[in-house]
This record gives sequence, C-alpha cells and structure tokens, in this order.
Amino acid sequence: METTGCGTALITPFKGDGALDESALHALVNWQINSGIDFLVACGSTGEAATLEEDEWLAAIQIVVEAAAGRVPVWAGCTHNSTRTLLRQAEKLARIRGIDAILSANPYYNKPTQEGQFQHFLALARAVDPLPVVLYNVPGRTSVNLDPETVIRLAEAQENITAIKEASGKLTQVSALVHALPRSFKVFSGDDNLALAALGIGASGLISVASNEAPAELAKMIRAALANHWPLAREIERKYARLFEANFWESNPGPAKTILSMMGRCNATLRLPLVQPDRAMRQKLERLAGELGLLREAPLPEGNMRMF
Repeated sequence: METTGCGTALITPFKGDGALDESALHALVNWQINSGIDFLVACGSTGEAATLEEDEWLAAIQIVVEAAAGRVPVWAGCTHNSTRTLLRQAEKLARIRGIDAILSANPYYNKPTQEGQFQHFLALARAVDPLPVVLYNVPGRTSVNLDPETVIRLAEAQENITAIKEASGKLTQVSALVHALPRSFKVFSGDDNLALAALGIGASGLISVASNEAPAELAKMIRAALANHWPLAREIERKYARLFEANFWESNPGPAKTILSMMGRCNATLRLPLVQPDRAMRQKLERLAGELGLLREAPLPEGNMRMF
C-alpha cells in the first residue's frame, strides 16, 4: 500500500429527519479533496457506521467513491463482532469498484483473545483478497487490544493485510509495530493529538477526526512532518491542539458535526444513542471554532481543482 499522509475519517451527514444526506456527503468529499487531503475513510467510527442500515452503509461508501472519482484513495469501514456477518458484508463491499482498502476494527463486545482476533482478521483478508485490508486497533471502543505480536502474525500470514490504524494511545505500541514490520507495511496514527509523536517514531501518516473541520491545515501538518519540516508541523499542531481535544469533549462525532454545521457544511444531526451537544457545549465549541478561524470558511464551489 503506497498511501501515506493525512486521511479524514469522514462524518456521515444526516438530514434533519435522520435520513442520509447524500448531497452534503458529496460536497464534503469535494471540499476535502480540494483542500488537499491525501485519502478518505468512509463509514468508520466517526462516520457513525454502527447506526447505519446495511443499504445506507453501502450507499454512503458508493457516494464517497463516486465523488472522489479516483482523485484520492478511498478506504471503506467494515466492522462487526460476528465474523460470519463481517464476511457477508465484506463480500458486498468488495463489489463496489473504486474502493482502495477495507478498514476493519477489533471485534467489539465479545472481547476475543489474540488468537480469536487473528482468526477473525485472517478470515476477512482471505475473503476479500487481493483487496487490501487495514487493521484498526481501537481498544477504547472495543474493549480489546490488538497486540503487536498478533499484527505481525497477520502481516506474515496474508499479503493483503497491508496497514494498521493504531488508536490505542500507546506510543510504545506504535514503536513496536514500526520496528518489527517491513517498511511496506504502513502504520497510521488514529489519534490527532499523538500524530506528530507517531510520525517521529516512523508512522506513515494520520487518520484524523479534526481534518473533518480543518482538512487543509491537518494535511499540511502531516506533510510537513513527513518531509522533516518539524518547526512548521509543530506550529500547526500547537494551533489546533485544542480542536483535537474538543472533538472528544463529548462522544465523537458530536463535536465535529456541531462545528461543521456552524461552518455550513452539514446538519448537526446524530443518530441515537448519540445526541447533539447541549446549548452550553455548543457555545463552547462555537467560541473555539471562532478563535481558530474555522467559521470564516465558506463552502467551496464543487469542481475546484485540488490545491497543494
């Protein structure tokens, strides 16, 4: 997998009645690409994939692929705690032409052993081979950690397991992966606030929540770090560190959707069991977004050329 840099874990916009907002999603994809983002991740945790019906999930991914039109790679989220269900869904997903990789998180709730996770991910990779599979380790959501030793076993067992989004919050784990795996295997930070530290260790990029709101700035930060322009990268990080934290003042993607709605990019609607931030939190988010200059952003006309 040659993909590096900053990828956006896209929100999934809904209309006021809760239906998928296809036009807003299409516009978001164009804005992200025009802003210089390196790749897009559709229907992950930030995309509220757990609340999407199967037809909505496939439709959202299809929209992202069609809107991207080959300009940047598109990864599609596909996660389930039942391996049998995961394989059935992955088979449908693999039929969508234009997907560059499948991103799949640890099985949730079941709390499988390392061997169970190994067998789960191996079955997925074999089912969609040769489509690349990106492992997604997010124990804060799934209650299980994918140990570096298990990642190494998976990479050795199946060639199309090519990368990992590491969101354990443990830099020692990022380091273990980078040092033990071949350079062709890509390690991506799943935490905005640890991205530069992970890149310093040798990670290949970031899969970001904050780039939903500030795609040009986050892409610039990661590009600068990868090019060893650390003063610029750290300057951008210092400016947006509060945004990294704010996106998790309440459950993700509530804060991000709220700020995007203030920017005129989408509706703030979430699906239960998530609810929109209350008035006090909205005011706090609006104050921060204003201080960062995000509310000066105006929607770009669709069809603009990508800017670097």
